Amino acid sequence: MRRALLIGVLAAAALVAVAFTQVNAGGSGHAVTTVGHGVVTVVPDEATISAGVRTTGSTAQAALAANAAAMGKVIAALKKVGFETIQTQEVSLYPQTGPKGGVTGYVAQNTVSVTAAIADAGRLIDAAVGAGANNVDGPMLGVSIQGRLYREALEKAVVDAKAKAQALARAGGFHLGRVLSVTEQSAQTPIVFAPTAAGKAPSTPVEAGTQDVTADVQVSFAIG
Repeated sequence: MRRALLIGVLAAAALVAVAFTQVNAGGSGHAVTTVGHGVVTVVPDEATISAGVRTTGSTAQAALAANAAAMGKVIAALKKVGFETIQTQEVSLYPQTGPKGGVTGYVAQNTVSVTAAIADAGRLIDAAVGAGANNVDGPMLGVSIQGRLYREALEKAVVDAKAKAQALARAGGFHLGRVLSVTEQSAQTPIVFAPTAAGKAPSTPVEAGTQDVTADVQVSFAIG
């Protein structure tokens, strides 16, 4: 009796599981999912420059002291011409070795980053190098309203996803219904830099060009 009862319970559970699977499968069959892509093309208005000083010395203390003095001049020069927002990126100190592996001296490196308007980027580079910077990287171009532009790209991505779903509906002969879900595909994508031809300028030329702020979304629509 107990065995027959157990078999009956298991059979009922199996029927419920099968019914639940069929309902889910049927529900997923009444939707169409597309991926939309949105792009906002803008002219960058900011440039971030990395400026550093590399010094050497016979001892670690001598290399670091020389570096501190040289970097102090670079920072002072940048502030003097109006660049107040300066951030240290890296301070490093490491030994130099000779052919036989012995330590022959020490190298100190200090690097700062500065963000300025595109129009001031050349002046920033010239000021840093003029004050003694011997390692300059950049510019990394960007836009000050990045968040707002990304949200605009997200809106365009949703519109693009809907247009694709409507095309599928026309081709497949079904009706496109309400939005069931929207998923942001990824975090903010890297901006693509497209430079223009460099122009003539009294300072180091930096051209803004254009950049693409992009977004991708996955949208599911009900269909009937």
